[in-house]
Amino acid sequence: MGNGFRKISRVSSLTGGTKWYLNNDCLLAAKRTMYVVEYRRFYLRDLESIVAWPSRLWLWRLIIPGALIVALGASLWQWVNYTAGEIFTGIGLGWVALELALGPTAASRIRATGVTVDLPLVSRTRRAEKVLAIVDEAVRASRDVATQPTTVSNQSNLEPASAAPFADASPSNGL
Repeated sequence: MGNGFRKISRVSSLTGGTKWYLNNDCLLAAKRTMYVVEYRRFYLRDLESIVAWPSRLWLWRLIIPGALIVALGASLWQWVNYTAGEIFTGIGLGWVALELALGPTAASRIRATGVTVDLPLVSRTRRAEKVLAIVDEAVRASRDVATQPTTVSNQSNLEPASAAPFADASPSNGL
């Protein structure tokens, strides 16, 4: 994109997905559902936390399709055809092996000033550390820019060094 946004993550789903973009001052989530795109902007200075954790549904994603395909393959092997049973059993075991190799799916929560949003930041937890490091670097950079002191270009307006910059803070009785 020409306006400085760079894509840092993409999470797909059956009906669409979410793409995450990072700019120098904000994190943008473009959530697509069928033909509708919903944009959420999180300013980096307002981010409080981003948490990603392994989803408990990952085990169901691993076990149910794998077990069903293996059971189908075993039944085909027993009653229909040895070759068809081998193919379906191989597909089921391949599914389980692929899911184990890819690792657990991830869930995530973004907390900013005044809002908490559950949006998927990454699809698998093994990628979460990399994406969170990119966001953390951008947050630190944006907060460093915001806290840098401004310099005065006209030196003649400065007070002499001997003058106290603040009023005397000693306790008094108001007299």
